[in-house]
Amino acid sequence: MKSLLIRSLSYPSEVVGSVTMPPSLFKVSCIDLPRRAGEMREFELTFSDHEPIGIPLLAVPNGGAIDVELRLESVAQGVLATATLSAEAVGECTRCLDPVTFFVEEEFQELYHYEIDSRLKRKPFETSEILVEDEDELLEMEGDFIDLEGPIRDALILNLPINPLCSEDCQGLCAGCGVKWTHLPDEHEHTQTDIRWSGLEGWKDPEA
Repeated sequence: MKSLLIRSLSYPSEVVGSVTMPPSLFKVSCIDLPRRAGEMREFELTFSDHEPIGIPLLAVPNGGAIDVELRLESVAQGVLATATLSAEAVGECTRCLDPVTFFVEEEFQELYHYEIDSRLKRKPFETSEILVEDEDELLEMEGDFIDLEGPIRDALILNLPINPLCSEDCQGLCAGCGVKWTHLPDEHEHTQTDIRWSGLEGWKDPEA
């Protein structure tokens, strides 16, 4: 099993072991994978220095490691990619705004079709068991490379909670003073004033 550490989007193509990596961060070379059905290669990848991936309140930060155990298999139509990814997202609790972390571990499987001759894409018939008229729904290889960005983003974002909490029983903040309820005494309260009478606050009857 080959182990690769992929560090930056801005680096030029480089050779890691016997695998040539293109500039795009999430692209993986299949040049070592023969195009014969049944051939297989396995990789351990670490993606970093990417932009934050997630939702506004919870995301894998820039520089956060995304570890991927990847198996590539040659099939008749292309390359079948089976992966298990793991990453740690950071953000804040939606109730008390305390920092939170959320560990994601997810599997995905995608079929990357071999590139289709551009002349065949214009014809609405089936070729090499691929319905060309549905080409927009296919993942297609770029030469000898597959791009894992879409599947990785989907696997991460779809597994993040929409409303992250530091704990299920988080009581949040007092609406009056903004202090966490866990830090306030049980008898804590704020006197509610009718805003219609706010202009008379502090007024005293001169005849009293």
